[in-house]
Amino acid sequence: MLRLTLYGKLPYRSEKLRAKTSMAKVKMERLEARIAPQQKKLLERAANLRGTSLTNFVLASAQQAATATISEFETLTLHGEASRQFADLLLNPPKPNHALRAAAKRHLKERRSSARPSAR
Repeated sequence: MLRLTLYGKLPYRSEKLRAKTSMAKVKMERLEARIAPQQKKLLERAANLRGTSLTNFVLASAQQAATATISEFETLTLHGEASRQFADLLLNPPKPNHALRAAAKRHLKERRSSARPSAR
């Protein structure tokens, strides 16, 4: 099994995925939710079993779910033949075909034209 974790800024994600500031410097914000009475009773029971407040239980549970969701979307897991094929392509990449060479030329041309100061 091959697991890959993506790092760096993803161009299709505008929000910051992880805050790197300490809690002492962060202004606290309020989060409210309307829930059914049965849901509240369930959450209160679970919080009591953990020996924590309802707020702390809900926040810890939400943070754990958020972290797991983000990890799930940032990690690619390949099994069996797909894993071997991926590693083989990384170690032995195919030669660039005509379409790739043409795309590279267009990219370089666009970079050069955008790097020049515009005449005004």
